Amino acid sequence: MYSCKHATTLMSKKLETRLSFREWVWLYTHLALCANCRRCYRQFKLLDKANKSRRAFMQNIAASQASHITPKS
Repeated sequence: MYSCKHATTLMSKKLETRLSFREWVWLYTHLALCANCRRCYRQFKLLDKANKSRRAFMQNIAASQASHITPKS
């Protein structure tokens, strides 16, 4: 079970930054062997994509609201 905990740590790290070659090889070897971690990784990626889409949407709303504000003279 320790290896699955390590795998989830690396999955999370991979979404934030680049993994070292050694980490990358370890993670993908583990994913090739562990169906539960493959499922978890797909869910991590889906959540990350949804979060990035939401962040972009909120930034677009903020930008459009800022463009409608005019300074008072």
